Amino acid sequence: MTELITIDEARDRVLEAVTRLGDEPVVLGAALGRVLAEDVTSAIAVPPFDSSAMDGYAVVAGPAAELDVVGEARAGHPFSGVVAPGSAVRISTGAVVPEGATAVVPVERTTAVKEQGSGDGVCVDRDMHGQRIHDRVSVPEMAPGANVRRAGEDIPLNAVVLRTGTKLGPAELGVAASVGRAELRCGRQPRVAVLVTGDELTEPGTPLGPGRIYGSNAFALAAQVERAGGVRTGHTTVPDDREGTRAAIAQALDEVDVVLISGGVSVGPHDHVKPALRELGVEERFWGVRLRPGKPAWFGTRGDTLAFGLPGNPVSAMVTFQLFARPALAALQGAAPDAPRVQARLEEPIRRNPQREQAIRVRLLQSENGPVARPTTGAQGSHVLTSMLGADALAFIAPGEGEAAAGERVEVELL
Repeated sequence: MTELITIDEARDRVLEAVTRLGDEPVVLGAALGRVLAEDVTSAIAVPPFDSSAMDGYAVVAGPAAELDVVGEARAGHPFSGVVAPGSAVRISTGAVVPEGATAVVPVERTTAVKEQGSGDGVCVDRDMHGQRIHDRVSVPEMAPGANVRRAGEDIPLNAVVLRTGTKLGPAELGVAASVGRAELRCGRQPRVAVLVTGDELTEPGTPLGPGRIYGSNAFALAAQVERAGGVRTGHTTVPDDREGTRAAIAQALDEVDVVLISGGVSVGPHDHVKPALRELGVEERFWGVRLRPGKPAWFGTRGDTLAFGLPGNPVSAMVTFQLFARPALAALQGAAPDAPRVQARLEEPIRRNPQREQAIRVRLLQSENGPVARPTTGAQGSHVLTSMLGADALAFIAPGEGEAAAGERVEVELL
């Protein structure tokens, strides 16, 4: 193993090797989680007209009065006339404020005007055929602009509403739809092959033979790939032999943008991954990180194709994916590669490792003095996959002697 490098140096070497993939049009309904490859500018104002914020009556602002109701404006069905002083138009939320109206009175602040001697509580004029012409309502004093949403109040005309590199969530898709976009240009999703090595691995759902275990890495890594926006092309269990390892890696290198190989990157007699990568023309960029868990992580490139040799221990595989492969998948799509990081206080002391920085799986709790990092339940060994359950973040503990004390502030990376 070459000299160990820091987490930051390893991540920098990964990102230096990334060439952003191209982009493609994506229909809005399929764009959740994609990375935007264009600035989105609004070709309209939102809302495109002055509209009502309330169900009520559109009026000319002024003192309290009794008004004739001369028509109705519903959402999608504007009133075609003009509101003059002394008159009002029934209006529903979202409807166009009619010409002449300068305020909207909420319906709950109005009172129907009773006709002298009538019992129905509303004064109604009728034509010779008995058809209603208008009602009358009493309204309070209203200031100009009351309960009116102005055109462009949300989004002005020609405003940039979404920026290149934005990861599209529900709100972003809603905003794109509100300005009339049916599709968006997005970064192409990297195709990712997940290879796991080991003769002992058995697919879940089948009986276990002597000395065998159920393989978890393929499923955990595949889920991390999908969460990071990659397209998993499948997973392959690779036998612990030279030719089988070489053939599986060769096929993956020809078909995908990123190859993830779990296990087989150490120096044992049955670790065939590094020799196979070398024979296939993959240039080593690093091997070995001052990290616990995840020391034997390996990274290399062949042209624009990225290859990651992740440790076989399940926690080490997930942690090194988070720290090195996930940033690469983000950068390939044009997204910012850095995961959010915050400062948190340790809830309990953590023994330092003399040589390596530790990535402790923690839950983040809120307190009056900011976030508190609590290690997940149980042991933190690289083989203890349950230590990932409930983890919100990785807390980084610098190498050294003794302990990181309870209450000490450390940097944590959100998962």
